[in-house]
Amino acid sequence: MLTSHGITIHGSQFWVIHRRCAYGPFDYEWSKDFCGVEMHFAGQKFGEYCGIEELFADLSGFQLPKSVVEVAAIVMGSMVASILSGIPENERPDLIDQRLKEYGYPHFRVSVSDESPHN
Repeated sequence: MLTSHGITIHGSQFWVIHRRCAYGPFDYEWSKDFCGVEMHFAGQKFGEYCGIEELFADLSGFQLPKSVVEVAAIVMGSMVASILSGIPENERPDLIDQRLKEYGYPHFRVSVSDESPHN
């Protein structure tokens, strides 16, 4: 049974659990030229980080709850920033937890799974 609210991370993918519903997977991959990072939701590109001055993201076409979009933006931004800063993968959940608390979402706790949890 799903928790009421949370984040489940599996590799590069994560799911936002909101009111016991899992939304995802959210994912990222390097762009073809390796100069940016493409962001995906349920296999569809929704944004791209091209550099510190250029970011595009639009989840409006997916009709997700507002808090899911806000939490996903915090998690995705934290993941991309940590990758580009060279922060080790095992330290990312704590960084994401800190950012969620900082932006008013302390009830979304981060967990890491060895298996794809919600497919």
